[in-house]
Amino acid sequence: MGLGPFPARELRDLALAYCCAAKASLILMAIAVANYCFSAVTSSVKFSCSTSSQRRLATSHTSLASANHKNQNFKNSPSTSKSSTTDRKFPGRSKDGKGETERSQSTAFKSFGAQRKDKKEFQFDSKEQLSESGNLQDAAFLNAVVKVYCTHTAPDYSLPWQKQRQYTSTGRQVKVKRRGDDTKYVAKVLARGVDCDIALLSVESEEFWKDAEPLCLGHLPRLQDAVTVVGYPLGGDTISVTKGVVSRIEVTSYAHGSSELLGIQIDAAINPGNSGGPAFNDKGECIGVAFQVYRSEEVENIGYVIPTTVVSHFLSDYERNGKYTGFPCLGVLLQKLENPALRTCLKVPSNEGVLVRRVEPTSDANNILKEGDVIVSFDDVRVGSEGTVPFRSNERIAFRYLISQKFAGNVAELGIIRAGTFMKVKVVLNPRVHLVPYHIDGGQPSYLIIAGLVFTPLSEPLIEEECDDSIGLKLLAKARYSLARFKGEQMVILSQVLANEVSIGYEDMSNQQVLKFNGTRIKNIHHLAHLVDSCKDKYLVFEFEDNYLAVLEREAAVAASSCILKDYGIPSERSSDLLEPYVDPLGENQAINQDSGDSPVSDLEIGFDGLKWA
Repeated sequence: MGLGPFPARELRDLALAYCCAAKASLILMAIAVANYCFSAVTSSVKFSCSTSSQRRLATSHTSLASANHKNQNFKNSPSTSKSSTTDRKFPGRSKDGKGETERSQSTAFKSFGAQRKDKKEFQFDSKEQLSESGNLQDAAFLNAVVKVYCTHTAPDYSLPWQKQRQYTSTGRQVKVKRRGDDTKYVAKVLARGVDCDIALLSVESEEFWKDAEPLCLGHLPRLQDAVTVVGYPLGGDTISVTKGVVSRIEVTSYAHGSSELLGIQIDAAINPGNSGGPAFNDKGECIGVAFQVYRSEEVENIGYVIPTTVVSHFLSDYERNGKYTGFPCLGVLLQKLENPALRTCLKVPSNEGVLVRRVEPTSDANNILKEGDVIVSFDDVRVGSEGTVPFRSNERIAFRYLISQKFAGNVAELGIIRAGTFMKVKVVLNPRVHLVPYHIDGGQPSYLIIAGLVFTPLSEPLIEEECDDSIGLKLLAKARYSLARFKGEQMVILSQVLANEVSIGYEDMSNQQVLKFNGTRIKNIHHLAHLVDSCKDKYLVFEFEDNYLAVLEREAAVAASSCILKDYGIPSERSSDLLEPYVDPLGENQAINQDSGDSPVSDLEIGFDGLKWA
């Protein structure tokens, strides 16, 4: 288990509000209000801050690597530590967002500084954080790292009506403790970013903020820059410090949320408990948060840090929308155009561009882009034939980096070549819709019990809990490679059968996808519940994958329901979300016209570097 960037300790299954560690570290920072500027390309940060009475902590959180990433060896370092930023809501912040930079690095940070009630601006020199004696132990910035404690309760995905036994980690009840203090303060989770492994905490106690020094976020580091990682590895009660250098900066896979964002690779030791701890440069500025490691017998000391550019995007998103909306995507599968004959065939005049091979049905680009289009520019930035764009001086980075700089709902202008003709089109960018979610919003999975047949949506936590083996290769392949055809679509499976007289003969069924009910193709579990509730036929007919059929006598199934629930100690035949009126995601009585797609979900699973999802 592991923790991530600025969350509080583990915000794992509580809708992933928390990760899975007993204690964590937080970085105490504050969001700047005005006159700030943060640029990843120029690698510079300037800020001035005004303060207010309301304080918040932005914390990072990570948990177990997603099931489909097990073969990658990427792991959120199992932590007992996490890092967090404290953000204060400043009165002077513009509400229309125009006072903010439209890039992901739109916010400057500062620690929860002194409790000033006036709105005077002040400049903070991060170099002053270093002690004059040069002794790291006395460095002021270490006091901005706090431990996070959490009592966590994870859902039981195999028995979706109940939760597992509670344990100490980072979850339901969150508390934080400052360095050198023995008092724990209650914190509230305001927002969580599963895809970027960050969460936002709020501490209301004035005592907690007393004499707290602001912490500065530094610029994106250069290769071989020194880095110091601070945390509480292995559950220790005192701060641990490890040192190393920056070895690589590129778009990398975030195991916790199965996303691909900018990451900093370092060689400093990151152990269980370090994840979520801040990483500092030699000026005492925080340049990111440790969140995962690469474990392999062939390599060692490969750790990853979430850069301040990503943290800035998360906090700006929250400030703009009052909630976290996520990193957007373009929703297309792209192929490199390195081969001259391929470019000539597509009538691309120069060595540039990437070929659109698939457009996700749920993306806004579905009505704009077509298979066979060649994307040659993104907001007037030229895209190379290898799918890269300019990045700082003499560097290039994956095209997806530009997309991650946008916010949900932003519009991007694409330069494309279609059948030899150049044109410009505009596409709205929104977060990706996953057919099989990596985490469950709300913390508890949906379920429906009909005469002992337990139905639930397929999710990555369920696959992980079932250890892959019992899921079946065909269902796993669909989970890994299928695309959602419409927003709200789910893969509904028969999780298990609770033995009783009505369901005789079906007891051995488990983890099989249900495709149709009484001849109607199922769109999601709420749709299944609606079909069952409105059924007047004599029989309930369920059609499963591999042409398997299960039939129940309707009146007998209804009569047996209460006895089954009582025998198995189940409080309700369905989850509370299924008690709400059903709303058809496709519109009234609109049928599904095609089967699920069969394109890979991520380029790491494609196993071929020539194709990339954007």
